[in-house]
Order: sequence, then structure tokens, then C-alpha cells
Amino acid sequence: MHVIVAYDISDDNRRTKIHSILKSYGQWMQFSLFECNLTETQYAKLRSRLKKKIKPDQDSILFYFLCACCHGKIERIGGEQVRDETIFFV
Repeated sequence: MHVIVAYDISDDNRRTKIHSILKSYGQWMQFSLFECNLTETQYAKLRSRLKKKIKPDQDSILFYFLCACCHGKIERIGGEQVRDETIFFV
């Protein structure tokens, strides 16, 4: 599944930890935005790890799920190019 993760973390140390966790699951696209292609298991683990690091009364993390049709309609102007995560075995 394709998931856009956006976060608003008030504390620098927590924000750095959240960023580090997300880097291992997806691609950093903008300051507080990641694009992730995840399995159900990966999503559950990511959500659990992030939930343990935030203070819910101060921080927020949003998960936007894109269907295959919507994912194909993403338009990009400038910024970092999306990594090609396709693996080919010959």
C-alpha cells in the first residue's frame, strides 16, 4: 500500500527520532512528509514505533492511504525524485 505520512512534532529531539524511524520505511519528500510503500505488517510496525515516540497532546502524525489509481495521479514539480524501488532478478 502507498502511504503518505505527514507529521507535526513540537520537540526537536522527538522530531529527529520520528524522522529517523520514517527514513527506514520510506522516502523523505519534504520537511515533514514521507512517501512509503508498505505491507500491512510494515504499516502496523511503523505505526506502533511512531506511537511510542510521540506525546499525543503535543504532536500529531497523519497517514494518507492512496489507492493505485490515486497513486498514479501524483504530479510532481521540482523537489527530490522518487526512488525506483523496483528490483529485477536476471
